[in-house]
Parts: sequence; structure tokens; C-alpha cells
Amino acid sequence: MIALILAGGLGTRLRHVVSDRPKPMALAGGKPFLEYQIEFLRAQGWTDIVLCLGHQAGQISQHFRDGRKWGVRIRYAVETELLGTAGALRNAAPFIDGPFLVLNGDSYLQADLPALLAFHRGQRAADPQTIGALAAVHVEDASAYGTLELDEGQRIRSFREKASAAAGWVNGGIYVLEPEILSHIPPGRPVSLEKETFPLLLERGYRLYAHPVSAFFVDIGTPAGYARFQRHVQEGS
Repeated sequence: MIALILAGGLGTRLRHVVSDRPKPMALAGGKPFLEYQIEFLRAQGWTDIVLCLGHQAGQISQHFRDGRKWGVRIRYAVETELLGTAGALRNAAPFIDGPFLVLNGDSYLQADLPALLAFHRGQRAADPQTIGALAAVHVEDASAYGTLELDEGQRIRSFREKASAAAGWVNGGIYVLEPEILSHIPPGRPVSLEKETFPLLLERGYRLYAHPVSAFFVDIGTPAGYARFQRHVQEGS
């Protein structure tokens, strides 16, 4: 199964801390954040990777090239203009020929990927309207995230915008998706997977499920999150 990493954003929240490189190339322990994601994928059996790039794409592709150094095959879907998280998937359509894995290029979650895949396949077998599953993380303060409203069967009922500083389930930034999702992403403009495509799919009667994950999770897109990931690496966690 192919894995796509969404690594094309501008990284404006981190710009004053990491100004000389794109956000996924922010260093921790002497190597880029994106390298940790690739090693994470390889350790769980994923060797066919597509990097969805935009901002400063050349710096990333020059570093990783064909991926052979990391024991994987890396290919590139490069945007000529920024297309958002969903638009990046549509731009990568030539590489997609079946269910696929997606990772956000600015978050890190030590999820069991085969378990997430098995969960999705089970839900899909039970209900063909299932179009995807995402890794969900329970946090004590969900104010920095959009939260998920789930039913008793872990089906996602709605995606809520950033709320108060209360505990809740949040999107962990890892998905297994069916290829038909691409037909629901309009071409030629920026589209957000989280704010537009996922809610639209629910409106159209498709099913999305949340697979709970209890593991280290961090968004490196903020200075505080980036510092936390650096500490995680230094501690060898």
C-alpha cells in the first residue's frame, strides 16, 4: 500500500523559529523531521512513499532523492500552487490505484499502522459506504485542535472547530482512505481535507471511523510542539 506524506505547507507558525528550510525539514537530533516519519513508515512495513510537496520542494527532494538510502522508494507529487491538504491528495492521483495511507507532514503519532489498516478493512467489509479511517488521540486540552464527535461504534458523526480547553478526541493526522475520495475533491483550488472534504463526505452519506490510539503525539507546527518533539528525540523515547 502506498503512503502519502503531506509536506507542502508554508509553515508560517514556525517561521520565526525555523526560517532557513521548509517545516518538514526542521531539525531534531541532527536530522529532519520528515526523516523520522519515513523511518517510522519503513519500520512498519511501508516502503512505497509519495511526498506531496509545494513550498521549497527542491530542498526536500534533493535531500531524499529516490529514498534508497532509507530502504524505501520515494516519488514526488509537486504542486505549482498551494492546494491544501485535500488538493494535495488530488494532485497525487496518478500514484493512487487502491486504498492508501496518509500522514500529515507536521505531526507525529506513534500509531500501530497495521492495526489502523486492519480496523479500516473491517469497517469497510461491514459497510461498503466506509470511505476511510483516521487515527484519533484523546487529549486533555483540545483547544488547539478540532475535535471529533463519535458514536458508540467509533463512527465519526461530526468534525468540530477548535473548542474550549476541555478533554476530547482529536485527529491524529494519519488516515487510511479509499481512492474514491479523490472524486469528491474539486480541482484547481485549495481544499482542506479536515475542514471541507471530510465534513462533505459525511453529508453525502459516507462513513468515516476513528481508531483510538494511545501513543506519543505532537504537532511540530508550533514552536512549543517543535520543542516537545526535540525533547522526545533527545530523551530517546
